[in-house]
Amino acid sequence: QLVESGGGSVQAGGSLRLSCKPSVDTYRRYCMGWFRQAPGKEREGVASIDRGGETSFADSVKGRFTISRGDEKDTLYLQMTNLKPEDTAVYYCAADTAARINIATVGFYSMNYRGEGTQVTVS
Repeated sequence: QLVESGGGSVQAGGSLRLSCKPSVDTYRRYCMGWFRQAPGKEREGVASIDRGGETSFADSVKGRFTISRGDEKDTLYLQMTNLKPEDTAVYYCAADTAARINIATVGFYSMNYRGEGTQVTVS
């Protein structure tokens, strides 16, 4: 029900924008988030946006990443700038019926709906 796109390879310092499209037009009422998993590491929360539009970010991406909802079909975006090699990971989007989530502690598999990921490689 969630399909990510926009991943790819980029040099350090570059930018990418990831998109997440839901299959139904109801996700504007959901809290949504981006997660990532680097090789050999656990999946971690990156950014979230709640029903009211309030956003939160992992410390490692604050000031570099922006999360937003598009006007069309509730598309979720993750704008990533000043990318670093340590940002290399598979990025996943997820949605939950909760009003808000704590991106620092919420588990990916505890989210109600989850995508299958898109690869981001920074060299």
